[in-house]
Amino acid sequence: MPFDQLDLKRAIAGDERAMQRLWSQHAPHIDAVVRRLCGDPELAADISQEVWMQIFRALPSYRGDSQFGTWAHRIAVNRTLNALRKIRRIAKLAFMAESIDQAMKKLSPGARAVFVLHDVEGYTHGEIGEELGITPGGSKSQLFKARAKLRMLLAHLVEDSPNVAGKGKGHVAAI
Repeated sequence: MPFDQLDLKRAIAGDERAMQRLWSQHAPHIDAVVRRLCGDPELAADISQEVWMQIFRALPSYRGDSQFGTWAHRIAVNRTLNALRKIRRIAKLAFMAESIDQAMKKLSPGARAVFVLHDVEGYTHGEIGEELGITPGGSKSQLFKARAKLRMLLAHLVEDSPNVAGKGKGHVAAI
């Protein structure tokens, strides 16, 4: 049964049967667009569900300026691209976290302890000295060495990052 303007009005009003007919008619095209953008069928299936939820949530805002299929296609493309960007950001953050963890494992035990206590936990050099049985100057020295080694070990993350362009070579923020 073809989908018509009356069904569209009913779907906008919340009629579930009309929504089902809307989905039946447009899902093959919308889902195909998502699959082509994703390249991964399982990921596409997940994103398609999100796309259709977004389409149904946005139905009341459909004004009819364009055909429904065009409007839904635009939502599908935007939602899919946003989902893919989010996945890439998460993957990049996970890679960076793993890289930092691996680099920290390459520090000497003393340098690692001082780095974690100072830069991660927020202890002062005096507190670190008391905790580790070293002088505040020894803590500062260990921290300097830890940061220098981490800069060297993590330089590839900074050099590959477009966000640090123009900040000068060797600059590592938040280490």
